[in-house]
Amino acid sequence: MKIQFLGATREVTGSKHLITTDSGHTILLDCGMYQGKGAETDADNRDLGFDPEKLDCIVLSHAHIDHSGLIPYVFKKGFRGDIYCTHATRDLCAIMLADTAFIQEQDVKTYNKKINRQHPHKEKGKNYFLEPLYTQQDVDRVMKHFVCYDYDRRFRVFDDVLLTFTNSGHMLGSAICSLEIYEKSTPSLEGREGERFLWKRLCYTGDIGRAHSHILPSPMLFPQCDYLICESTYGDRLHEDPMVTEQQLLEIVKDTCEYRKGKLLIPSFSVGRTQEIVYVLNKLYNEQYLSNRIPVYVDSPLSTNATHIFRMYPQYLSDEVRDTLRFDDDPFGFNTLRYITDVRESKRLNTDDKPAIIISASGMLEAGRIKHHVANHISDPRCTILIVGYCEPTTLGARIQEPGLKWISIFGLDRKIKAQITKLEGFSGHGDYKEMIDYLTRSLQVENVQRVFVVHGEEKAAETYKDHLYEAGFRHIEVPEKGEIVTL
Repeated sequence: MKIQFLGATREVTGSKHLITTDSGHTILLDCGMYQGKGAETDADNRDLGFDPEKLDCIVLSHAHIDHSGLIPYVFKKGFRGDIYCTHATRDLCAIMLADTAFIQEQDVKTYNKKINRQHPHKEKGKNYFLEPLYTQQDVDRVMKHFVCYDYDRRFRVFDDVLLTFTNSGHMLGSAICSLEIYEKSTPSLEGREGERFLWKRLCYTGDIGRAHSHILPSPMLFPQCDYLICESTYGDRLHEDPMVTEQQLLEIVKDTCEYRKGKLLIPSFSVGRTQEIVYVLNKLYNEQYLSNRIPVYVDSPLSTNATHIFRMYPQYLSDEVRDTLRFDDDPFGFNTLRYITDVRESKRLNTDDKPAIIISASGMLEAGRIKHHVANHISDPRCTILIVGYCEPTTLGARIQEPGLKWISIFGLDRKIKAQITKLEGFSGHGDYKEMIDYLTRSLQVENVQRVFVVHGEEKAAETYKDHLYEAGFRHIEVPEKGEIVTL
């Protein structure tokens, strides 16, 4: 069996890991899109590193675009196999991939109009225009290839491959993917001639959730493995306690909206992070800590649709949410909260001078309505921009956090930074290194794990996490390079 690491190697985006079994089956663990890498992003996404027509199937850990976003693209390029995931992941992919396609189509349309103006007399034979990676029609077609299974159900992918999903607690439907692959082994150590066969157990963590989350259960223990591919997003950091974060959010709301009479802008991923923040605000509202004079807006069609899907899966939510449902029939809604889908209403928020809380995508400030809100309010000293999750270093969300930064370019215009820039790590959907280590050591007999591959983390985080894994008793730990092939 061979594994080729094609994405999320020494970085936090573009997850893709290609397994080739001894029998010749090819299995892609996740099919993620690169995000937030500037001009090189498009080229990296188009260069898959494998032939989609020869790919047999995709095993999808969860619906976040950095794990699922290129599925329609590989379908467009000839892939016709099955995509295995949980039911909630499939439902979320249906809206998230369509949204991603729509954004691409709009961005390419805008770009091509600009190019047309800049090059009215085009050089013959030279292609100035871009095409989207895929369209909404491609999304519609590929959704028919999703095959869904419940958690903890062991099922057969091929005659020689078994798969089990375990709840990873990272987002709705997210899963640890445990593969059992029937393979040839080396000749017996006892000296007998010929080859023997055995099941090799490989586990891919996808992304690991928090030990304690407001809306999701803690990650569930997963089966023993021989080989482990593990994320490391927060491999060098620790989070604050969720209850401390809840109090900090309330203090930021009061300071911004009640004392300074400004707006609190929260860039947030549409799926998972937004629902958790809304749930906490709902809790503060129910407990009468949040003033009913402060309007709250979730300004994102995708967030609105995703919240509907969260309501469909109460069995996947935390005990806390299910307890809340006994007296509150909608833990993702309260009297002063409005979900906005119409773009005209979104634009009106920028001209309304009253205090408010605006939650909108994208979480890294790379696109979407939140980027317009930030552009319109970053020079207002009454306002606060609250970062609530990881931002890839090259993104706007990361750049505005640079200490001492006075100016920032948004939509090509330099803007004076007068708003407060604040960060709360406690809403992250990723476990920190202690939470991840505790989870892995409770799930696994560490001494029986033969090799560990650390992925989905910036190089410093991945290398630091490697040291933490070693301290926890793991051995033969590697941080693979992009394109690297290992034989197991």
